[in-house]
Amino acid sequence: MTEDNRPPRTFKGLLRWAVTPPQAWGVYLLAIILVWLLSFYAGMLKPKKTPEGSPPAVTAPKS
Repeated sequence: MTEDNRPPRTFKGLLRWAVTPPQAWGVYLLAIILVWLLSFYAGMLKPKKTPEGSPPAVTAPKS
């Protein structure tokens, strides 16, 4: 068997790989799709309903 003398993978190494030209396009497109999906999901969420704590609107008496 051969010995593996490569250094362990680090975040800095991954970042360096991600900003090289061929991969940078893919990373950029992936980031745009991820932002679009998250904003689409957030837009689909329904707001929480608040309890009816306010009194009904006052109307003028009929005479």
